[in-house]
Amino acid sequence: MTRPKVAFFDFSCCEGCQLQVANLGEALLDILALVDLVEFREVMSEKWSGRYSVTFAEGSICSDEAAEKLRKLRERSDVLVAYGSCAATGGVNGMQNRIPREKLISTVYGDQWRAEETRGVRAIHQVVKVDYTLFGCPINPAEFLRLLTAILGGISWHASDNAVCVECKFNENVCMYDRGATCLGPITRGGCNSWCVNNGNVCYGCRGMVSNPNRAGAEEVLQAHGLKPELIAGKMGMYTGALEADDGT
Repeated sequence: MTRPKVAFFDFSCCEGCQLQVANLGEALLDILALVDLVEFREVMSEKWSGRYSVTFAEGSICSDEAAEKLRKLRERSDVLVAYGSCAATGGVNGMQNRIPREKLISTVYGDQWRAEETRGVRAIHQVVKVDYTLFGCPINPAEFLRLLTAILGGISWHASDNAVCVECKFNENVCMYDRGATCLGPITRGGCNSWCVNNGNVCYGCRGMVSNPNRAGAEEVLQAHGLKPELIAGKMGMYTGALEADDGT
């Protein structure tokens, strides 16, 4: 029986999500017993010229060259998974879409720069059709394993669309607002098991906004703590800047 051909690719990102997979330990060995890992730059140098059963693509798309590479990957892939915040929402890279390019270049590089072709930061689904999306910065290893198991088994899988606050309550965390901190848990997509809050940090919204946020509830929380909605909107843009002007291309 031919085993599925699985590949991992990266675009503009820190490759932290690939490291999450590479660091799975024994679970990664279990995966390798079920699939043929044909490309994965973090752990191997081999290349594959055939068709991919499952392609995991990490990173945001920042140039026409990258977009063309992604389109070719899509054509060669039976299943395409966008994984990690950069791929799913544009990630931190997307913040540059809010800044005029000339100002961005002069601020970062001064007069020591060379021209590069770019059309702004895009998430992967803004360029090609995506079959599945794994959110998070970085991805949650347990969620990755659940998705891969579902794909290989032909089982339906959907990313969580509950707010992080739901998971916080299950984990019996003290609300960050009651601790004097501003947290994006009320409007951020869960699935991470409230990872950051469990470890004493606030939710930064790396998984993007839930599809149907409880706006009234969120506003009530903000009012109770003397905060303005604009503050939350600004913080949410740290990971979702590429989605603010989605032109559907």
